[in-house]
Amino acid sequence: MTVTKATLTAHDIDAIVTGKDGDLFSKLGIHEAGTGYVLRAFVPGATTLDVVTAAPNDVTTALEQVHPEGLFEAHFAVAPQAYILRATNSQATWLVEDPYRFGPVFGSWDEHLFAEGTHEQLWNMLGAHPCQHEGADGVRFAVWAPNAQRVSVVGGFNDWDGRKHVMRARGATGVWELFVPGLAEGEAYKYEIKAADGTLLPLKADPVAFGSEHPPKQASIVRDLRRYGWYDDAWMTTRAARHSSTQPISIYEVHLSSWRRRSNEGNRPLSYHELARELIPYVKDLGFTHIEVLPISEYPFDGSWGYQPTGMFAPTIRHGTADEFRSFVEACHDADLGLILDWVPGHFPADDHGLAKFDGTALYEYADPREGFHQDWNTLIYNYGRREVLNFLVANARYWLKEFHIDGLRVDAVASMLYRDYSRKPGEWVPNIHGGRENLEAIAFLQRMNTEVYGQDASIMTIAEESTAFPGVTRPVHHDGLGFGFKWNMGWMHDTLEYMKADPIYRRHEHGKITFGLHYAFSENFVLPLSHDEVVHGKGSLIGKMPGSDADKFANLRAYYALMWAHPGKKLLFMGGEIAQRSEWNHDATVVWDHLNDPKHAGIQSLVRDLNAIYRQMPALHQRDVREDGFEWLEIEAADESVFAWLRRGEDGAAPVVCIFNMTPIERTGWTLGVPHAGVWRERLNSDAAIYGGGNRGNMGGVASEPVPTKGQPHCITLTLPPLTGLYFSLDEGTG
Repeated sequence: MTVTKATLTAHDIDAIVTGKDGDLFSKLGIHEAGTGYVLRAFVPGATTLDVVTAAPNDVTTALEQVHPEGLFEAHFAVAPQAYILRATNSQATWLVEDPYRFGPVFGSWDEHLFAEGTHEQLWNMLGAHPCQHEGADGVRFAVWAPNAQRVSVVGGFNDWDGRKHVMRARGATGVWELFVPGLAEGEAYKYEIKAADGTLLPLKADPVAFGSEHPPKQASIVRDLRRYGWYDDAWMTTRAARHSSTQPISIYEVHLSSWRRRSNEGNRPLSYHELARELIPYVKDLGFTHIEVLPISEYPFDGSWGYQPTGMFAPTIRHGTADEFRSFVEACHDADLGLILDWVPGHFPADDHGLAKFDGTALYEYADPREGFHQDWNTLIYNYGRREVLNFLVANARYWLKEFHIDGLRVDAVASMLYRDYSRKPGEWVPNIHGGRENLEAIAFLQRMNTEVYGQDASIMTIAEESTAFPGVTRPVHHDGLGFGFKWNMGWMHDTLEYMKADPIYRRHEHGKITFGLHYAFSENFVLPLSHDEVVHGKGSLIGKMPGSDADKFANLRAYYALMWAHPGKKLLFMGGEIAQRSEWNHDATVVWDHLNDPKHAGIQSLVRDLNAIYRQMPALHQRDVREDGFEWLEIEAADESVFAWLRRGEDGAAPVVCIFNMTPIERTGWTLGVPHAGVWRERLNSDAAIYGGGNRGNMGGVASEPVPTKGQPHCITLTLPPLTGLYFSLDEGTG
């Protein structure tokens, strides 16, 4: 309970007018004074101040000036109700709503849950919320700064003067709150924080802001989350079935700012509304099931691509407001597309306006740089052992899924979170309590996050970007796993790209880079990623990695895509890959759409479209993605010829699919391949088809089997394998 002061000392007055006092609720507003009441107000710049009350009749009472900086007081027999202040000076007269006449906004239950670190909807407690409080319209602000001497909310509404709206400390929670009457959505604000030692910190953006100014400006913006009316029930009720490991999941990864730009309008990126009109139909036409967007939580530096966020609860204003982003999500669902967000709980930038030393102490980050500083990215690492930080991050995951109907979270840089010695030399890291290298607090955080978000709605998906052999990433938490739905198969990506980059004459020596991945392909629920990370930082483009002449490069890429879509695992392709963009990705530019004027590039796009269609239409290519009984080698030993072949099986009744690849520029005729069933094996895909830019060589649409046992199979088919080509065959209905 705040102690009220009936009289002010000279020290009190000085603290108020100089901004040193962090407890103005005990001094300003209305307080009992003897047998009556005293009303005090601090309005810098005012030379006179009146109290105007509306009931029972309009009454105006002049306050006495206590200090020329703008401190006034008056005594009343009866406490004024619902009053407003009228200030004057030699230049103007203006009205002032007094925030110190209002009681606390949130209650003891919120305090209890916050202190416990279990507030499931933390964003409804913290942040800036338009609301009605004690009969007045305004905005309530709340922020966590437990070691601060004073916290004020500042903005244009108070001339960015931290003396005017000093917040109320909510006891041991470390939360400060204030209701400011008269404010509304769209207001820009920050927090002015005085550290425990009296140091005035750089102005801080709200960690739980729902909007932000356009970078390079840094202020938070008040956004009202209450009014949006969703109409995507049809999607939401079917989402769980779509996210099963037995379903086709093919993801188009996109950086919203550089997918397409308006060159005639200063090269600006598209808005969320424009993306809904242009990106969504494009992705739908290509047959992808999901869009994955690089991080859209507000971030200050374009060159970070969103991976160094400062506003974890704010969709970036680069493309529009929070409600406009919601409309983009809804448009995805209306087109039967899921939307996955890249989510970054592994680190945050050290920008002065962000979370770093938020209240003058290492609040969100580990204090010891051996734990709290990320050397690779010059960023800070969250203190996963602190319950309030854990609550902040888990609630943020829940927030995107609940408030924005996001369908999945791809969690960035999980490997860097799991290991305390990640990218560190001996002596540069702190062992865990058992002396080991695992970050036990981060592991517990990931388990809690997955438990809570799946508990909130089991129809969503979480995906780990995890590049090590950490066990059980997609195993349930109650079976000692991390609890993710899927994991990026970084080993597959690395090995297969290394294989494809090799000149075909040397591929016989790299055969294991294709076969090795099948030894662990069913140890986790995998997504096969050809992501943005493979086309930046001097790595070149996917087409640029392919060896040989220009025609060979395209043939190699077509064969590689055919192999990827035939391989166990869900699919992910970064934008530009579907048209074989020649240049490395540039976040300040756009996808080189002019490539589509060239038939070779258009052919790659057609192939991706057909691969997605076949992947969806043929259950054998997706139903048993995470089961060993869905895969069988048919040809694994042809290293000298660089030929691979396997069989994919679906559930009972699904036609099996034979997939065979010739990874040399040599046409191979009369190739005998063992198959499990007799009948006509119809050619379903040939990456050498003319419509894809190939030479149109193949097997005249299909081949009939012969009853000749071959390599453990009871039947065989004899094939022509075009150079640098992938082929799919399935058994015709009615045969076999």
